[in-house]
Amino acid sequence: MERPRKTLKHYNNPGHAHVLTFSCYQRLPLLSRDRTRNWLVEALDAARSRQNFAVLAYVIMPEHAHVLVYPRDDKADVSAFLKSVKQSVARKAKLHLARHAPEWIRRLTVRTPSGPVFRFWQQGPGFDRNIYSLDALRKEIEYIHNNPVRRGLTESPAEWEWSSAQWLANPGVGKLKIDSIDEIFE
Repeated sequence: MERPRKTLKHYNNPGHAHVLTFSCYQRLPLLSRDRTRNWLVEALDAARSRQNFAVLAYVIMPEHAHVLVYPRDDKADVSAFLKSVKQSVARKAKLHLARHAPEWIRRLTVRTPSGPVFRFWQQGPGFDRNIYSLDALRKEIEYIHNNPVRRGLTESPAEWEWSSAQWLANPGVGKLKIDSIDEIFE
């Protein structure tokens, strides 16, 4: 039986960027395949467009992701952005697993009082922190980009193709277009 859900308040303060960190269910390496990482990149891009967010940095690790976003208007909702991203990936994963690895559907399904629930992501909204200064923003981008280096997956941030470090080192190269911090924090 699952434990009660943690609550997390997202503060949609105008002018604040948000660092979103979310993990796969039980920290399983469900993001270790290019197919699944592509689903996450596609979901980030779609949510950015639909919900009017800028994506300033990201990294996809085997069992979690960090995304730095900036709401472009006062009506933007961080919770809705994150929900959109996570639901999109979970739906695609469930469909793929049902066709190709049904044993994983059972492994990722938990019993809840309202019935069985498929869990691609760890329960709850993850971690959200507001960033309100340019200096803090730059430090957070460096932290995000250095995740694969700290884990020994690459020797430099730009070598990890599932990160915005490639785009920032060579604009136009990478999996996801990254919005410029200069346009936002002029």
